[in-house]
Amino acid sequence: MPIFALNCGSSSIKSAIVDSASRRRLFDIHVENADTSGFAAAVAQVLQELRSRSREHGEPDAFAHRIVHGGDRFVRPTQIDDKVLAEIEQLSHLAPLHNPPALAAVRQARKEYPRTPHIAVFDTAFHATLPHHARDYALPQELSRRLGIRRYGFHGISHAHVMESVAAHCGVTSDKLRIISCHLGNGASAAAIEQGRSVDTSMGMTPLEGLVMGTRGGDLDPGVLLHLLHSGAVDAKQLDTLLNTKAGMEGLTGTHDMREIERRAAGGDEQCRVAVAIYARRVRKYIGAYAAIMGGVDAIAFTGGVGENSAAIRRACLERMEFLGAGLDDQRNREARPDAATGRCEISRADSRTRLLVVRADEEVAMAIEAASATSSS
Repeated sequence: MPIFALNCGSSSIKSAIVDSASRRRLFDIHVENADTSGFAAAVAQVLQELRSRSREHGEPDAFAHRIVHGGDRFVRPTQIDDKVLAEIEQLSHLAPLHNPPALAAVRQARKEYPRTPHIAVFDTAFHATLPHHARDYALPQELSRRLGIRRYGFHGISHAHVMESVAAHCGVTSDKLRIISCHLGNGASAAAIEQGRSVDTSMGMTPLEGLVMGTRGGDLDPGVLLHLLHSGAVDAKQLDTLLNTKAGMEGLTGTHDMREIERRAAGGDEQCRVAVAIYARRVRKYIGAYAAIMGGVDAIAFTGGVGENSAAIRRACLERMEFLGAGLDDQRNREARPDAATGRCEISRADSRTRLLVVRADEEVAMAIEAASATSSS
């Protein structure tokens, strides 16, 4: 079944026609800097290109739309109608950089392809298995229930793909493994995956919690936020902008481009060197914490733009991990290129008890598979 996977980020659009049976991409359409050119224009460009390509490949049987936040309501792929669209829109304040552009793309796609099923695939759904002690915050429960305050987790489509890829590499089913998945891109998160289920993850109610990211600072003392507000340095709207777009590596170095930060650090820029150290240390903290939670770890995997492409960042994130039996092979790490067929490669030493892997992010294929399953069961 040919599925068009439309993966809208906060500033880019990645899309592909995928044969869900063979898991083969038939073609890809990417638009970078969609926020600069105008998001509606970027989506129109993608759909126009799809029309053109459909003359050769035929029109898709369904659309798969990545939606970052599904809240409590959406824990599996869901066919989109007006009611579902309105319910998803009510969650936009929880993922302000991601849900609004994705919903705009859904509307444009439904308008141009009104008779084609449109399936929402949610980044939060994989983490619906979080146990209460990982999901709940230590706040008055009446308040939490009334306002929906809890950890939801994100990058679930990517973490689920990593889980399946690692299991295939190890030659066992995912329920036999304890995996720590590190999705390191402009947005970044870690997930503890035990017996095929997400049991903890670094992002929380919104994508602001957890690791240091391109423009988000991750874990912060809540007192810092109160101090910023009470001091009059920012108001609530300015604080929202600060936390979502001006913190993280952007705040530390003036750019969120990790390649530039690494170049500047290698050239002696002390602030960039400190920023990289802060970034890697946070990842190491989560790896250690998740190993403790699961009673050990069988595999640690890196994915996402930074996780796949930066040998230096992977090495920094894996420093002092010998106590976990995680031995990095420096040469394999430097030369790491995920295999064209499997989309993964191993970077651990032969004597490493914990397997260390790099997995190519493939959210579009994962989305297409889920959408095909939802379409066939509806």
